[in-house]
This record gives sequence, structure tokens and C-alpha cells, in this order.
Amino acid sequence: MIAKVIYKGNLRTEATHLKSGNVIITDAPTDNQGKGEAFSPTDLASTSLASCILTIMGIAAQNHDIDITGSQAEVIKVMASNPRRIAEINIKLIMPARDYSQKNKKILEAAAHHCPVGLSLHPETKENIIIQWAE
Repeated sequence: MIAKVIYKGNLRTEATHLKSGNVIITDAPTDNQGKGEAFSPTDLASTSLASCILTIMGIAAQNHDIDITGSQAEVIKVMASNPRRIAEINIKLIMPARDYSQKNKKILEAAAHHCPVGLSLHPETKENIIIQWAE
């Protein structure tokens, strides 16, 4: 078992990562009867894609002696209805100002498109990933 999730009432959950004890609170979004006071479950799914991409890029970077420390991701989630689901996830990766070779850029771009979360999403969920290389 990796986590324990407790329904706290009022459309809020508390998820605890058992190994570390870290806790994540979720709330239903305001457009779905919630307060929107924390990540919604679909916010977490979209954000998990960005975290996964940066992690896989970090592994590739580590294996090729490339420093991507300070890289950031901006996440936009687009919902669809009937059924309510994530239709599209837009992620803008902002890379820190470093002298990346074309080879290193290709390595990192390939890694960005091969994270397990992205490969686990429904095939109809659009993933738009843009990498902004600082000059």
C-alpha cells in the first residue's frame, strides 16, 4: 500500500503517503459543487503529469551530466463534460538559462514525452508540451 485516503466531508479528502507521512488535501473545484480551497483530484492528475515530466527529464539530465536545476512547469487543465473528464493538459516547461547543446535539448525533449503518467493517460486526453529554452 502506498497511500491512505480519508474522506473528510464537504467534498474534501486527505491523502497520506505512508512511507513519508506527507499529506495532500483535495477539494472539489468550484465548478463542481466544491470550495476550490485546495487542488482538486483532476488538478493533481494534471500537475502529476508536469511533475513526472520534470522527474524523467531530471533522470535523463543526470545520466547525461546536464544541469536542469530550477526548471519550472506551468500547468493548464481543460475539462470536458459528458462525461466530466480532463480533455487537455497544457504544460509549458521553462528551462533555466544554460548553454544547452542541440544534443542535450533533444535528449531532454525526448524524455519530456516519455513519462509514465503521460503514457497512462487516456489516449483522447490531449497533452500539449512546450519547452521554453532561455537564451
